[in-house]
Amino acid sequence: MKLPNKSLERNLFMSGYRLIYAVDEVGMGCLAGPVVVCAVAITNQFYKKTHKKLRWLRDSKLLLAKSREFYAEELLKEKDLVYALSYAYPKTIDKLNIYQASRWAMRRAVRKVYSSLYMVSGIQNTKYKIQDTVFKSIVLVDGNKKIPGLKGEQIAIVRGDRRVFAIACASVIAKVFRDKMMVQYAKKYPGYGFEKHKGYGTKYHQVKLASLGPCAIHRRSFRLTY
Repeated sequence: MKLPNKSLERNLFMSGYRLIYAVDEVGMGCLAGPVVVCAVAITNQFYKKTHKKLRWLRDSKLLLAKSREFYAEELLKEKDLVYALSYAYPKTIDKLNIYQASRWAMRRAVRKVYSSLYMVSGIQNTKYKIQDTVFKSIVLVDGNKKIPGLKGEQIAIVRGDRRVFAIACASVIAKVFRDKMMVQYAKKYPGYGFEKHKGYGTKYHQVKLASLGPCAIHRRSFRLTY
């Protein structure tokens, strides 16, 4: 199995970039629940490590739940990786449409991680906010289009979660957090089986929708009858 590699990020750091952002979303194709976006900010120090425990990390869709949770836990321990989450809830999706809502959440996630990120100065050994200092940075986006309304350089990468390690990291974190949300929704809205299918349009979900009708977290702008 071909794994995402770190060659793009390493080449960018060698070209003078000091910080790489990577963004991915989970849940665009679901009938229920939010789209969850994770943005990660990664320094060159992260790529100087071997990361033996992350060796088989890949696109979250290709991992078992237990593996995703393990990798997410390891990523959240990393001091050279900072993350932020953003959510596009069903009402926002229905208002904007799924594509615009997802792009809105992506833009928000990048801005959130940007505003919360602190770097450690190698000269003064003091912490300072990243926005107070000029760093050459770039955003790697999963998909074929850049994020509208976001300043700075971007690269849109088709199937980026399968090709680029940083984007795969973002996909794993987003998926783990979204799955946990859907398990909690299953308790609030029993009968739909959200803990099983996580809001995707499985046959089981379709049958339950037909018998129970949509609940508060179903996307009214999606086709909910089959």
